[in-house]
Amino acid sequence: MKRLNVVALLSLLLVVLGACGAESATPTTAPTTASTTAPVAGKIDLGGREVSIAVENLYPPFNYINPQTGKGEGWDYDAWAAICAELNCKPVFKETSWEGMIQAVGNGQFDAAADGITITPERAEQVAFSDGYIQISQRLLVRNDETRFTSMDEFAKTEFRLGTQTGTSNYETAKGLLDEARIQGFETFPFAVAALINGDVDAVIMDETAGQGYVGNNSDQLKLVGDPIKSDQLGFIFPKNSDLVEPVNAALKALRENGKLAELEKKYFGPDFKLPE
Repeated sequence: MKRLNVVALLSLLLVVLGACGAESATPTTAPTTASTTAPVAGKIDLGGREVSIAVENLYPPFNYINPQTGKGEGWDYDAWAAICAELNCKPVFKETSWEGMIQAVGNGQFDAAADGITITPERAEQVAFSDGYIQISQRLLVRNDETRFTSMDEFAKTEFRLGTQTGTSNYETAKGLLDEARIQGFETFPFAVAALINGDVDAVIMDETAGQGYVGNNSDQLKLVGDPIKSDQLGFIFPKNSDLVEPVNAALKALRENGKLAELEKKYFGPDFKLPE
């Protein structure tokens, strides 16, 4: 099994940070697939319209930079390619930081954002959500040799430090379970995972789907422990009153019924997923 060691992880960090540091909020990657589907009777047709989609490119398996090609890949890219194939539109991915992404979409700087965004009432005050496309659980990621605790309940009784990404629902969950002084916030999850591997924090709370991606590439150093801590639905976000919400929901329904979403779930969220090195 090919594994992502610390050096490789940091190399990945350098690649993706280098990519996002140069031109934030600008198109950094060509769409993986531009729709060439002719309008189909009975389907919504957006007439080849370009749809700008904000992604972080730091949240595998939803989005990441392939170090071999320098291009963005992941569930978000393939899902939006499939959505635009249904709707006759063209996805244009724009890399931007997680911090400020929701506000930027709310302000109309992007047509949408895809970044494994948890649907919450607070965020729904700023942006419009699509229907949920997956139900995910939050889990505890630890080093593979961890024996001091085996669940979030046990972890909460210790004085150990927990890492996670600031501004995420994972951070909010952590605040509800621990004294905030024990929580170390990171700008991105790759930094949090690197800190875990280096022993700077004792665990990381993150979405199970993302955690599985890190474990899949680094099974000799990382593992998920304990039962799901919290379960949420993820959705795409749009500016309030966006005319894209209804078409995207229709496309998600079609992709759910024809098996495409299940296919992508198996490809990216299954045990066989590995980050490209």
